[in-house]
Amino acid sequence: MSAALKVTAADARRFLLRAHLIDAPVPSVGGVLSHLGYVQIDPIDVCGRMHEHILRNRVAGYRQGDLERHLHGEPGNPLPVEKRAAFEHHLPSTDVLVAFPLDAWPHLAASMRERSTRRSAWLGRLTPRERDFSRRILEEVAARGPLGPWAFADGRKGRKVWGSATLAKATLQKLFFHGRLLIAGRDSNRRLYDLPERVLPHGVLSAPQATALQTQRWLAVLRLRQHRLAALTKAEAALVADLACPVEVGDGPRLFCLRTDLPLLETRACGGSREPPRLLAPLDPVIYDRRVTRQLWGFDYAWEAYVPAPKRKRGYYALPVLSGTELVGHVDLKADRQAGRLRVVSRRVAGRTATSGAVASLARFLGLR
Repeated sequence: MSAALKVTAADARRFLLRAHLIDAPVPSVGGVLSHLGYVQIDPIDVCGRMHEHILRNRVAGYRQGDLERHLHGEPGNPLPVEKRAAFEHHLPSTDVLVAFPLDAWPHLAASMRERSTRRSAWLGRLTPRERDFSRRILEEVAARGPLGPWAFADGRKGRKVWGSATLAKATLQKLFFHGRLLIAGRDSNRRLYDLPERVLPHGVLSAPQATALQTQRWLAVLRLRQHRLAALTKAEAALVADLACPVEVGDGPRLFCLRTDLPLLETRACGGSREPPRLLAPLDPVIYDRRVTRQLWGFDYAWEAYVPAPKRKRGYYALPVLSGTELVGHVDLKADRQAGRLRVVSRRVAGRTATSGAVASLARFLGLR
């Protein structure tokens, strides 16, 4: 392992804004997926969905729905399988749904197999009645094309996980976790499932599955691609020693970056951000690791959408505020679709940082006032 590169927190912050494409947006969604390795997808839509907040700060001219169009095509006009360049699936060993570029597929097989044998009502092995119902689902999908749970005339309830679900929805979800069906598109954000061979190009599905060691290395590199400065275990660092460089920021714990990112870090080529205040996604990759965020930015933040209301400190969907190279607070917003307005529920920002421009920018993006 090479000697650690020593930098200041200010240099690290400037580097991150550039390396994360926030200060250097790219022309396409595909460019972001290729650079970061994936983009997290979340269905909650309070003031825009998670992936929309992540991408609107990284893709020049990004519009609502551009990720779905990149993944699946236009509503009613799906992409032909040979033209698909990305797909939806879960990060290995997690239930985090993301958009992946095609090169991720060989590394997901082992996790899919493991889920299909695990005890879990949400993503584990099929129960006897789910197994029986899955035969009908697979036959109907093969015959009719992409289907959602509402297409099956079956009123039986599934096992209660994260609220109630029909047997059809629970079984479809497990078949997706196991890789036997894939998301082929969406109908008003409702998933449509189809056979893998009608979603992913043949060359992707027929590629050799990655070995366990290859996938471990891929996951370590993926963490570096996603966060650009990240903590690694000794085992992970050893796996990517040829690709990663240790970085020490002040007297904080050792971090790592990709060697291909070193020109940005060593030359301080990223400079200082002169952008007006911007709103980040609650789970934006640049702040996802709370320990690193505290170390580099002096900013303690947690997303509280799944925190009981009495325990929330920031708000249901508070968006962090980036001002220059500083994280200065958060604004909790809610879209009032009926009134056509984006409402500020609460605001907590240091100093005299004005957030009205950032809120107005998001409102325009959402088609609101």
